[in-house]
Amino acid sequence: MQDKAYLKATALTAVAALGGAALAASLGIPAGALVGAMLAVAVLAGLKQPVVMPVGARDLAFLVIGLSLGSGINASVIPQLSGWSISLLLLVLSLVATMAASTWLLTRVFGIDRETAVLASSPGTMSNAVAIAIEGKGDAGAVTILQLMRLIVLVALVPPLAAVLNIPTAQAVTPEPMPLWGIALLLVIGLPLGRWAGRRGVSAACLLTGIVLSAAAHLTGLLHGVAPGWMIFSGFTVTGAVLATRLSKVEPRAVLRLLWTGLAVVAMALGMALVFAVITQALTGLPIGQVLIAFAPGGVEAMAAIALALGYDPAYVAAHHFARIVILLALVPLFLRRRG
Repeated sequence: MQDKAYLKATALTAVAALGGAALAASLGIPAGALVGAMLAVAVLAGLKQPVVMPVGARDLAFLVIGLSLGSGINASVIPQLSGWSISLLLLVLSLVATMAASTWLLTRVFGIDRETAVLASSPGTMSNAVAIAIEGKGDAGAVTILQLMRLIVLVALVPPLAAVLNIPTAQAVTPEPMPLWGIALLLVIGLPLGRWAGRRGVSAACLLTGIVLSAAAHLTGLLHGVAPGWMIFSGFTVTGAVLATRLSKVEPRAVLRLLWTGLAVVAMALGMALVFAVITQALTGLPIGQVLIAFAPGGVEAMAAIALALGYDPAYVAAHHFARIVILLALVPLFLRRRG
């Protein structure tokens, strides 16, 4: 009976996600598949219907997004790497500034203990922050709720903001699709490898695995082209559903209790990202919308999906979000050790 209930909940969630994604995409909403699926599943959960997205589907979706991002990293990217040094340096500064300002806000204005504040302020690597909290650092429940609020709100706000700031120029030539045998090979290798890395504590393991495998295949010339549109659409849809199912597991009263705290932290983080994106654009001349997506303090998988949906340079965005994960894995413990 439980199996039947699980299958029914999974089917309803999938139908709602697909319907919401298709509707939002048809209306031309920025990152419509991602946002539409998230909102549709959230509505389903609000109607007291159980919502479920299998772990296998989640990992596969994150892997697909990673493969899509990695396909933009080919030999033509290598000459650009030195030009991204200023941008990557400013990314480091933005992460330090965001964590410092958000931690101060949570401790001094909202009276939250320092350990909880630090973990809730981490602008990315949510799974890492929650895992540290569960191990005994701070309030795990508050960290989870505040991190989820950051993730959900930014997924809703960043696409229209980035689209308004700068709409990428459409490519004159449609990129050739990656051969199906190549996609199948990367999926067969990437899924077990990503899960293995995830079990060993690597944040966004399937996404990063997809980026590395796809980039390696394209840099060496083994593969050419991009993932087909239907595949990317499916990845966005599942990712949106996953975000909504995460939020549905949190008690509404707990969310209401921390609502203003969470919104204040999101505003601080997004404001910092926008400030540093403007500075980066002024110094490098890169598109402001593209820089904002790369600097945006949302979940890595969600921001990567948004970048693909809006048509920004996948290599640039992949490099910055890869760097974000590495930086935060080192930065969070440093902030936890610091007192006052």
